[in-house]
Amino acid sequence: MKRIIEFLESPLMVVIGGVALASSFILVLKEIQTAFDPAWIAIVICGLPIYFSALKKLFIGKKISSPLLISIAMTACIFIGEVFAAGEVAFIMAIGEMLEDFAVNRSRRGISKLISLAPDKARRINNQNLEEIPAKEIVEGDIVRVLPGEKITVDGVIISGSTSVDESVITGESLPRDKTLGDKVFCGTINCNGSVDVRAEKSGKDTSIEKMIKLVSEAENKKAPSQRIADKWASWLVPAALLTAVITWLITGDLQRGVTVLVVFCPCSLVLATPVSIIAGIGQAAKKGVLIKSGQALETLSEVSFMTFDKTGTITLGKPSVSDVIGFEGFSSDEVLQITASVENFSQHPLAKAVVKACKAELLHAETFLSVSGKGVSAVVDGKKILCGTMDFLMENSVQLTENQIDKVNAYSMQGKAVILTSISGKAAGIISLSDTLRPQAQTVISELKTFGVEPMILTGDNQQAAEYMALKVGVKKVYAGLLPEGKVSKIQEIQSGKGVVCMIGDGVNDAPALKTSDVSVAMGAIGSDVAIESADIALMGDDISKLPYLKRLSRAVVRSIRFNISLSMTINFIAVTLSVLGLLNPVLGALVHNAGSIIVVLNAALLYDRKI
Repeated sequence: MKRIIEFLESPLMVVIGGVALASSFILVLKEIQTAFDPAWIAIVICGLPIYFSALKKLFIGKKISSPLLISIAMTACIFIGEVFAAGEVAFIMAIGEMLEDFAVNRSRRGISKLISLAPDKARRINNQNLEEIPAKEIVEGDIVRVLPGEKITVDGVIISGSTSVDESVITGESLPRDKTLGDKVFCGTINCNGSVDVRAEKSGKDTSIEKMIKLVSEAENKKAPSQRIADKWASWLVPAALLTAVITWLITGDLQRGVTVLVVFCPCSLVLATPVSIIAGIGQAAKKGVLIKSGQALETLSEVSFMTFDKTGTITLGKPSVSDVIGFEGFSSDEVLQITASVENFSQHPLAKAVVKACKAELLHAETFLSVSGKGVSAVVDGKKILCGTMDFLMENSVQLTENQIDKVNAYSMQGKAVILTSISGKAAGIISLSDTLRPQAQTVISELKTFGVEPMILTGDNQQAAEYMALKVGVKKVYAGLLPEGKVSKIQEIQSGKGVVCMIGDGVNDAPALKTSDVSVAMGAIGSDVAIESADIALMGDDISKLPYLKRLSRAVVRSIRFNISLSMTINFIAVTLSVLGLLNPVLGALVHNAGSIIVVLNAALLYDRKI
């Protein structure tokens, strides 16, 4: 039976039903009597799926639905001899279903591209030999080779070669990104030029592409608050329609008026009002590398009055970089940086790596390297003993600092910067200060969010000075520092108790409790992060916080679309019912007026998919 219904719902069969209905209309206009009315063909083709859906929902789902009311309306039309009207109701409902499918499929185009990007084959390097195997057989630790123009088959790290990669399907960015040794690459992205060998970290169902597909599939199955309200209204409207139709018939004595009331009372446009708008919004966001897990998250985002940001990895990139280099008397800043980098080159500390990266000069040969945990490092360069570390570390090794030099260290520390002091042969040579790198677009994002009436805050586990320094740079006034995960949760609950609607933006790892507690949450670093995907409602696949204002605009646009659709459908239904009760509409005209509302609702939502927001 299911196959028969799917066959009848196919575009070709709906067109045949339309042709049959048009033939019936011509016969009616020319007042030609025939033994068989072609409208019956439309009733069979377009009406049977409606009857099937109504009975299935009534007896299996135990639910009174709009198809039930439509089925009753068609049956009533047939009973009073309005075969054309019954066929028209069935045909226009079929057209409405086709338009809804068109809107839904249009909004899913980006996700369909994701599915098609999941590669089937992979080249695995096995004992220096290349073997082509199904991509699903790749496991963590395997080495795969990706040639120019091919899809990358795993989430992993480049261990040989360099290239540029088109990551638009993941991040929404159109320009390829340069990749070299140690850089991460993701399944489904396109290797543009060079040949690279990649060590697999994730494959199969764990890859970024598969997670994105799963996310959007889940999002489409989760109803938004407005959608649930519309469903409730639909269940109330069915008995209300039956009651109104019966009362109209009894008072006027005109059965046709009662049938017309049934036709126009169908809540089809009301039921369609929310889901098509939500799906279109989720589809548009997916094109831009933003994954929205539920319609409820999209709606809630429109009401957000507070956005709380984790600092590291959100407002900042989470990567320290050299911000200042000062040489003391007798030493230049270039000399201090070169010598410090030459020693720190032997350390694995993140600050050491940042110093080495900042040095453009050739590194000097260092010997007898020694690391003192939590304090600093030492080595011998050109026969001179070099110390690099904290102020206490240098003083413990009999290096004298002037009051001016101590003031400079304290000044950088007050700005939340990390400080490395360097001494050469027992004499203080200079200071290197490092700070987390501010995201280039952070200040613009904060400024734009304020125009929406959103108050930004920073909740961080970092120290107060570092947090306030970054907050000052981006224009955030409220800063809460030194917070453990439970501290962030408490602060969010405090805001919520004051009737504030909170959106938390974090990296999805140590921020997981706060992400879960907030009314709606956005995860940074979502690529490859299981915690981010599980904890947050929305994931920024490209780590681009400039998408936050876009999300706010999108949520508002979706909510406006939903409200417009609901208001329009209710208005059309009210006017049509009134005209039907007064006898100004017959079943044929009633079907046209009622289903026009459904078509407008679907088309309005479909426009949201490509709208510039």
